[in-house]
Amino acid sequence: MNLYHLLQQRAEAGNPVRAGLIGAGKFGSMFLSQLPHTPGMEMPVICDLDVPAARAACETVGWDAARIEATRFTDDAGSLIEDSAVEVVIEATGHPAAGLRHAQRALSAGKHIVMVNVEADVLAGALLAERFRAAGLVYSMAYGDQPALTAEMVDWARAAGFGVVAAGKGTKYLPEYHEVTPDDVWQHYGLTAAEAAAAGMNSQMFNSFLDGTKSAIEMAAIANACGLQAPTDGLAFPPCSRDDLQNVLIPRAFGGTLERTEQVEVVSSLHRDGREVANDLRWGVYVVLEAPNDYAAACFRQYGLPTDASGRYSAMFKPYHLIGMELGISVLSAALRNEPTGQARDFNADAVACAKRDLKPGEMLDGEGGYTVWGRLMPARESLRIGALPIGLAGGIRLRRAVARGAVLNWQDVEIDAADPAVRLRRDMETRFAASG
Repeated sequence: MNLYHLLQQRAEAGNPVRAGLIGAGKFGSMFLSQLPHTPGMEMPVICDLDVPAARAACETVGWDAARIEATRFTDDAGSLIEDSAVEVVIEATGHPAAGLRHAQRALSAGKHIVMVNVEADVLAGALLAERFRAAGLVYSMAYGDQPALTAEMVDWARAAGFGVVAAGKGTKYLPEYHEVTPDDVWQHYGLTAAEAAAAGMNSQMFNSFLDGTKSAIEMAAIANACGLQAPTDGLAFPPCSRDDLQNVLIPRAFGGTLERTEQVEVVSSLHRDGREVANDLRWGVYVVLEAPNDYAAACFRQYGLPTDASGRYSAMFKPYHLIGMELGISVLSAALRNEPTGQARDFNADAVACAKRDLKPGEMLDGEGGYTVWGRLMPARESLRIGALPIGLAGGIRLRRAVARGAVLNWQDVEIDAADPAVRLRRDMETRFAASG
């Protein structure tokens, strides 16, 4: 609770925290909007494949001309990572292979990294985080994004002596969304394609939010950071209001929907018939708590916490997340405390590729949010057992054999380049964590 005090000390010493941003998209732009209002934190370098667009993003979020001119813009991520002025690297490309490549280069350069790129984190984050820890460096989830906010709540609950029954987030979900493609995504957001285009919204990215892929990726990240488990049959997305978390997200033996305690799950803001859930948690995160004893359960009641019928389960939630506008917390935590705001420590859960339709040999997979596959959450031990193909590697590769609609793809189904650096790192992680899984 003293980050701002520590930051003031750096500012007064004339030694601001200096971060470099790779990827000036929506998340990065939201962070850029806060930078001029955070004395003691600076950004000497910004990298984006479209340099003019990155400069334009700075203008859009309100940077003055002097700040823009004092910033180096580049399309070379390596030059940013190697720049002596950069203390903390922010990886916000959203591209899994690029994220892994940038993280390894930051490690070699002795730089902390904040991994906004959850896709990369789920692909090989547990191994990367281990290597950063061994080097005395920080590999961190991005505060403001739902995985880090959930991890914070889990950490709070355990540090306060509560059992953690479930943790996760809310989203808009119906079962048929798993097969939605970029062609028909906008109707589910209440937009026309023209309106979305005018707003600069990417159909494939927004489709990944809808078709379940992003939820699978984020829950895998939370499970791996918090020592939680993935449901055996994947996410169930039970409809649930923020007022009912402690009734729905508890073990079935107590009237809930969970197969076990210490599990991740996503709640839906829609009933299965399409009606909206009242007081939904679509934009928020939650943790369900278990009282460790009768006295604590009595305190739940005395202090107004909602509980289930037994009185032993309650819930805390955060109704909103501010995405990139909160990212500074991760940057400052890394630079000032040498601590991550959440990081993978296990390989408990995986996000794997599942066929949206019958797929034919020779077809090219188009990855997250596309026309061919969606990401399904799976326990890591099961993913390893069947050789499931990670969703983070399911883009730009060709099918070797047919895959039926709804089936999980495996390594043998695709023409994979075993020498590809992202594939090698993923395989190394599987080997390293197979025994613990």
